[in-house]
Amino acid sequence: MTHLYLIRHGEAVCNVDPTAPAAGPNGDLGLTAKGRIQAERLRDRLAATAEIPAGVLIASTLRRARETAEILAPALGLPIIWDDEVQELHIGELDGTPWNEIEHLIPDLRDEPLRPIGPGGENWPQFILRVGRALERIVHAHEGKTIVIICHGGVIDASFLLFSGMAGFTKPALELHTRNTSITHWELRKQSPSFSTQESATAAPLRWTLHRYGDDLHVRDIGAPERIRWTRVNQTGGGAEQLAVPLPTEE
Repeated sequence: MTHLYLIRHGEAVCNVDPTAPAAGPNGDLGLTAKGRIQAERLRDRLAATAEIPAGVLIASTLRRARETAEILAPALGLPIIWDDEVQELHIGELDGTPWNEIEHLIPDLRDEPLRPIGPGGENWPQFILRVGRALERIVHAHEGKTIVIICHGGVIDASFLLFSGMAGFTKPALELHTRNTSITHWELRKQSPSFSTQESATAAPLRWTLHRYGDDLHVRDIGAPERIRWTRVNQTGGGAEQLAVPLPTEE
């Protein structure tokens, strides 16, 4: 089994300030003060609970993800592997231009999925293809391990399309709201052998299972009179859950 944890970066300047530059490699101003607190709260949670037994830590090279990864790394006890291919959708020549000056130029990718987000940038299918190749490469290189990737909302959106087998040529109407520093947990395992076909376990296909999405419990106590005491939280729920196995249909 391979476990894949996708963690969105903390709140970034580009998420909240409409006058901030479009946040590609040049324009990314990094995390806000709140974003750093969010990442610190997640760090404290992971250090206390040890709920993610990470074997490898990978992060996007965009500044907002880099800063988040650098805050989280001590809790996981791993060096950071920087990876350009898990960056957010490439915005091309718009990088560094104040967002409020170019917002009207940005296409709605649900209506124009083949139009690049900006000159020299990616369109939606190109983005999905890049992320798909990156995730396949990473999972293959670290098969059987627990992988943590500090990335972006778009990358997490893409994982749902890719792992569910949905077409990536058009942007789905469904909108995901992936909160900052939230945890999305996927597991790749061999599907249980079919009762009807009696296929062998070695021939069983690999399937992705979603265990959780949008877990940001660690930020819920920001501004509260008391912090969550993570050492008192039972992260296992009394034992690992087993996937349901369908019973054979009665004749």
